[in-house]
Amino acid sequence: MADKSTLLKVILLGDGGVGKSSLMNRYVSNKFDTHLFHTIGVEFLNKELEVDGRRVTLQIWDTAGQERFRSLRTPFYRGSDCCLLTFSVDDSQSFLNLNLWRKEFVYYADVKEPESFPFVILGNKIDVSGRQVAKEEAQRWCCENGGHPYFETSAKDATNIVEAFEEVARRVIASDDKQEPLLSTHTVELRRKSRSDPSCC
Repeated sequence: MADKSTLLKVILLGDGGVGKSSLMNRYVSNKFDTHLFHTIGVEFLNKELEVDGRRVTLQIWDTAGQERFRSLRTPFYRGSDCCLLTFSVDDSQSFLNLNLWRKEFVYYADVKEPESFPFVILGNKIDVSGRQVAKEEAQRWCCENGGHPYFETSAKDATNIVEAFEEVARRVIASDDKQEPLLSTHTVELRRKSRSDPSCC
């Protein structure tokens, strides 16, 4: 039982060109391709890791950021355990669009409690000159929109990639651990009631 790996579905969201595919490929394969094409629709890769003594498999879904691909990507949001909202620090519009991406995900993933859902925010391309979004500005957005963890990353240099994805696993595990006792208690109560209630058929 201890050797069993838990499968976690993770969605990468953000504008086209912010480096979502590069982030996924750097993390899973430790490769960086400067000639990577824009994603059409969705694709995913798996990565096994151990976090705090627990084995997990991250199933990372990379989605196309262009508006014309919305109908292709949104069906894949359901069942997600975590969402990585991604922008590029040299593109202020991609940062401003984080709210739109968050709303789209919450709606199509049918998230019941968006305040407690594990989002992780990535500010990618810190290796690029001409920065438009300050670190403090991004941290402020995270604090004002649910206290989400924020990582400044570079798929090119592999900066903070492993740390960001490990935080994803920790957030999901912590979220599951909080819910399990409630579900267990609720199940016991239902059984107890069904046995003692004579009117129950």
